[in-house]
Amino acid sequence: MKTYAGHLTRRETLTLALAVTAAALLPRPARAQLAAISNADATTALKTALESGAMAAVQLLGRTDGFWGNDRLRIPLPDWLRRAERALKLAGKGAEVDALKLGINRAAEQAVPEAKTLLTDAVKSMTVADAKAILTGGDDSVTRFFADKTRVPLTAKFLPIVTQTTQKIGLAQQYNALADQAAKFGAGGSVVRIENYVTDKALDGLFMVIGEEERKLRANPLGATSDIVRKVFGALK
Repeated sequence: MKTYAGHLTRRETLTLALAVTAAALLPRPARAQLAAISNADATTALKTALESGAMAAVQLLGRTDGFWGNDRLRIPLPDWLRRAERALKLAGKGAEVDALKLGINRAAEQAVPEAKTLLTDAVKSMTVADAKAILTGGDDSVTRFFADKTRVPLTAKFLPIVTQTTQKIGLAQQYNALADQAAKFGAGGSVVRIENYVTDKALDGLFMVIGEEERKLRANPLGATSDIVRKVFGALK
């Protein structure tokens, strides 16, 4: 089996990263507890924890009302439309405004399941530096790992799915026309097309939930569903 320098494509490389980190970078109490844990257990726990948190986020958001039914995660109208919402309703466009509010959230919900493969692949491609950063980087280290590794390719996957939904909404098309005009006059940085806006917000929500799953695990490793995750992350606590 081939390995590639700097990438944890095989068990031996990740095991080395975990061993080095546990021995040299963690506080003394954690080092003592981790000494009793085998490298194989540590490897399995880290991979399981990463994939578990990511898949929990995908499952929560990638379903009907994943965004729309959650007050914290619901995607609002873009600022331009939000400021004009009252005027649009007075002009008889209330139904269109409501359709757009629902549509942008439905578009995000339909796109999120596409994240599964890329998030899983990110775990498989983890480098030694990634492993050290995750174990010693604080409560948002897993979130940052996934965002750094997957945000750009996920944007490419989400965008066409979001576009399929938003292009069917008349008000979204009108908004895009305004955004295109703004770009011509140099205001494109603050006003983006609706599908780009929704894609960005969908990814923000996905990584937010991954972060919440990570913080729950770190705060209460004994509550994890996996025995091996409880064992290893309990030692890190």
